[in-house]
Amino acid sequence: MDTKIRPRVFFSRCLGFDACRYNGQEIRDKVVEWVKPFVESVTVCPEMAIGLGVPRFPIRLIEIKDELTLVQPETGLDCTAHMAAFTDEYLAHMPAVDGFVLKYRSPSCGPSQVKVYNSPKPRSGHRKGSGMFGAAVVARFSTLPIEDEGRLISFDIRQHFLTRVFTCARFRLAKEAGTVRALIEFQSEHKLLLMAYNQTQMRVLGRIVAHVKELGLAKAFSLYEDALGKAMARPPRRTSAINVLQHAFGYVSDELTTQERAFFLSSLDQFRDSRVPLSVPTSLMRSWILRFNVTYLANQVYFEPYPLELVEVLDSGKGRAL
Repeated sequence: MDTKIRPRVFFSRCLGFDACRYNGQEIRDKVVEWVKPFVESVTVCPEMAIGLGVPRFPIRLIEIKDELTLVQPETGLDCTAHMAAFTDEYLAHMPAVDGFVLKYRSPSCGPSQVKVYNSPKPRSGHRKGSGMFGAAVVARFSTLPIEDEGRLISFDIRQHFLTRVFTCARFRLAKEAGTVRALIEFQSEHKLLLMAYNQTQMRVLGRIVAHVKELGLAKAFSLYEDALGKAMARPPRRTSAINVLQHAFGYVSDELTTQERAFFLSSLDQFRDSRVPLSVPTSLMRSWILRFNVTYLANQVYFEPYPLELVEVLDSGKGRAL
């Protein structure tokens, strides 16, 4: 299991990479700054890419009679065609990435919660939608994790996002290796993680691996990628995480004292009741895996889906829910 992998993540460039916001400001987001050292960053500012300078008048999405446009109200400039052309060209030729962090509520980058107005006039009514670039990302990369920096404030959302990003990176490397062995190893190392996320899709993935020779490698990897995206689309339920830890507990329970077994089972009950985070029983299990040298469990990504340095002990409790 490769624990030193560096996922390739796309970021909106204004998120701490360049002072390219309409007002000339650069955003220093805590989570983005925290993640940067562990990933390979790919960035772009779609608004600058289509020729809008810094500083610039704001642009907004306007929908009139079901026609969506991207305009600069102060100047009357219609940016729709330029943004659509740039987006198509850029996304078609960008390097393979493992996830996206897009600017919250941006009329170009925002993946959701973007104001779509019914008029260029100030204080006009609006609905919520996606930015032009952000909407294209969501449509084109349906199997990848896509978030805005605002939602990543939430510990649960951030944990789910990081797990998906690092898993997608491991799969990308397996796909680039292009061998039956690489696919089998990926499936084996992610068995408990997939069990926690979605047991139905876990079985689908298992069948793909079992029939890889009949399917052919290219088709098998393609089918696997699609099923993996479906498997990890939603975060695991608490009951699923508990089931996985109970399964792992069976490998070490005979080696533990009565007090240790009771303490672990108590930590599961506390996690079930939301009194402690998942990291508490998981850390206990990780210590026993090392102590008793349980090779099978040591090779399971579930116990370290992303670097431990990215695990924040305390959640602020703030942020947007799923």
